[in-house]
Amino acid sequence: MPYERRISLGDLSLSRLVLGAWRLLSDLERSDADSVARLVQGAIDIGITSFDHADIYGNYGVEEAFGAGFQRWGGRRDAIELITKCDIMLTSGARPENRIKHYDTSAAHIRASVERSLQNLKTDYIDMLLIHRPDPLMDADDTARGLEDVVKAGKVRAVGVSNFLASQFDLLASRLPFPLITNQIELSVMHVAPLTDGSLDHAQRLKYAPMIWSPLGGGSLFTGEGAREGRLRAALSEVASKCGAGDISAVAIAWLLRHPARLIPVLGSLKLDRLKTMATALDIKLDRQQWFAILKASSGEDVA
Repeated sequence: MPYERRISLGDLSLSRLVLGAWRLLSDLERSDADSVARLVQGAIDIGITSFDHADIYGNYGVEEAFGAGFQRWGGRRDAIELITKCDIMLTSGARPENRIKHYDTSAAHIRASVERSLQNLKTDYIDMLLIHRPDPLMDADDTARGLEDVVKAGKVRAVGVSNFLASQFDLLASRLPFPLITNQIELSVMHVAPLTDGSLDHAQRLKYAPMIWSPLGGGSLFTGEGAREGRLRAALSEVASKCGAGDISAVAIAWLLRHPARLIPVLGSLKLDRLKTMATALDIKLDRQQWFAILKASSGEDVA
């Protein structure tokens, strides 16, 4: 087995692949409590025990739908890890007080958001809380106080950020008595900027493992009709044939796993057969030249 099935982030351990729940309410066949309970157990059977949420997903409805299914599942709470995010404020009938989309990283909002997520998810603690987006009005001392409060209260086990620049990460980290254990960023064969913009260098320097959203490029890898998508599908198919992989999605995930920053892909599918296929990436170890061949297909040229 080329890759371990679990990865440590300080005192917290996550499955190496995480299930992203943001589409839960867009698939009505899978959003009722019984279906969610089957999804939880099915993911666990594959080895995926970590579930990624945000308060805003499904117009503020996904956490509650998942919580009903989690309660119906009835397994041990410590058999899974629940991740959620806060600070994006949508204009929504569910939040009539929001006159405009904005961010709120105040301590008061962090505390209130955690309480609501605990209620929605039907749990008494969250394994990891992420600040969802950088806030230009973030008062680092106040944000840190909110994070420290929810950790000290035992309501959150660990904290991190999402979509932060290295400088924004460092600012918040400088105010905390404990480490930020991840930065959830976009990265895929279709979006390779973090390879060179310092994001992954920062992660390796501070020894945290980044979580990766949209690890398959939002589906455009499979449906896009451009020259780039065609090159990538051809390169991934060639590697798949040599590795015995059944699907190019597994190779695209394996391309991420090959990076030394210990990337943790968040998978967007809620179909167990697709999750099983993508989980085979854990058994695919690309050699260095295969990895660079895929990078070349993405950029359209050899590295300098």
